[in-house]
Formats: sequence, structure tokens, C-alpha cells
Amino acid sequence: MKTPCEIMVQKVLPAIRAELARDMMIEHNCTQQKVAETLGLSRAAVSQYVSEKRGAEIDFSEETKVVISNLAAGLLEDISTKDKITGMCNACRFVQRSGWLYKNDPSVEYCDVCGEDE
Repeated sequence: MKTPCEIMVQKVLPAIRAELARDMMIEHNCTQQKVAETLGLSRAAVSQYVSEKRGAEIDFSEETKVVISNLAAGLLEDISTKDKITGMCNACRFVQRSGWLYKNDPSVEYCDVCGEDE
């Protein structure tokens, strides 16, 4: 049995990173190096996200893409590490609340162990 969090980390987090990397490069004209520094990744990882070799399993809804795009803009601002982490967690929760996980893996039960925003 895989927990919802395991599936989110294995599938959704890489897809969020891929969407963030593409958004930062296309909408904000960032270099791969800037994206790598911002996301705490290697340039090679950013290249794989942008070229859809990683994180390409999920096609997010337009509403989810807007949430991720807003996160990308926020990550490029001078905000605290805590705010960056909160933004990433909120994007992940948004995907979970959107029902993506349960539509794509019906065997997964809803998890509320982590709770809502505190």
C-alpha cells in the first residue's frame, strides 16, 4: 500500500517542479541556472524537467497551472524560506484537493492526517 503522500511525492511533486521550471523560464525569462538556484536543483535536473524527461506524467488543469504560476512568481521574489516551503505545500495541497490523485488512482483513500493550513 502506498500512502497518498508517497504518490504525491513520486508523481505530483516532480510535475509541479517541471511546471515551475517551465513557467520561470518562459514567463519570467530565467536561465536554467537561476531556476536551479531558486528550486534547489541541479541545472541537469532543470533541463530534464523542461524537456519533459521528468515530471511529465501529469497534465494539470488550467486552474492548477495558475496556482503554480503564482508560486513561480512568488519564488522569484525575495521571500523567506518558510514562505517558499508554504507555497510549495499549498500547491501540492491544491492538487490533492482538486481530486487529481483520486481520479487517477481510485485505490487511494483521502488522507487528512496532515490537516489543513494551520
